[in-house]
Amino acid sequence: MNIREQQEHREHLILSQYASFSDESRGRDREEPQCPMRTIYQRDRDRIIHCKAFRRLKHKTQVFLAPEGDHYRTRLTHTLEVAQIARSIARALCLNEDLTEAIALGHDLGHTPFGHAGERTLNSLCPVGFAHYKQSIRVVEFLEKDGAGLNLTWEVRDGIINHRTSGNPATLEGKAVRLSDKIAYINHDIDDAIRASIFKESDIPEEFTSVLGHSTKERLNTMINDIVINSIGKDDIIMSEPIHDAMTRLRQFMFDSLYLNPTAKSEEAKADKLITELYRYYVDNTDKLPDTYKRFITELGERPEQVVCDYIAGMSDQYSISKFQEIFVPKAWKG
Repeated sequence: MNIREQQEHREHLILSQYASFSDESRGRDREEPQCPMRTIYQRDRDRIIHCKAFRRLKHKTQVFLAPEGDHYRTRLTHTLEVAQIARSIARALCLNEDLTEAIALGHDLGHTPFGHAGERTLNSLCPVGFAHYKQSIRVVEFLEKDGAGLNLTWEVRDGIINHRTSGNPATLEGKAVRLSDKIAYINHDIDDAIRASIFKESDIPEEFTSVLGHSTKERLNTMINDIVINSIGKDDIIMSEPIHDAMTRLRQFMFDSLYLNPTAKSEEAKADKLITELYRYYVDNTDKLPDTYKRFITELGERPEQVVCDYIAGMSDQYSISKFQEIFVPKAWKG
């Protein structure tokens, strides 16, 4: 029995009957020899961490566009916080932590530059539409490795595409990530909003803080503990009705106070203009795309508009700005 097989055996001894066992995965689209050391979900986690799209998350907006400060969240730090929360839940409920972590680390790989503002712009421009959760799947199934994709397991891909609010993951690990995503962004966005002086802790309505807590730490503990207590021994990941209701209404407070706040979103019109101009330029000049993306069109038959969306969605905030300047901003004459 090799190391992987020993780990698979231990899973059956220690994990919940409702967990996803590595040796019972529905597998990959393309069969591969098993690793002698790592389980199938550990390999997926490692592939995501080492892929290019994951590295680019460090320079992508979470909420605040190009913030002046080192401590505001980026799409990468958001991803890491989701993974930490989801793993805590999975560990407490004896679920598969490796599957949980892989889903969490991959859930936002398809996000655009400039956060949801960039997503809305591409969705309005692309004939087939654009949604970051679908793009995350396109990243892992096609775009990475020059069209070969990462060949992840069915369970990881299911968790990624179903992490959105309306999603329904097939595994408890995916359900844990789906809730952890909300818990993470509600709480860390409050922290960032307070840091940016958008509002103060005392501005959060008492109807929420009296139930969830009066600090980010208290609210995180309340929400995570509530999920664990209410999900033990069940084939589901759930919150109690009072906590879930307070979290949902707090999320709406965040939309009203932060996500739609004109101060926080003051640069979004510029981001929309930038992405729109880049999209139109590359649709009209597909020969200016990088070679890999041109090959997607000429050799693999991908629709040009889709490939342009792929290229722009993969850009970091700063890279998209630099490409805009390169294309549209006149350069000083050097005689």
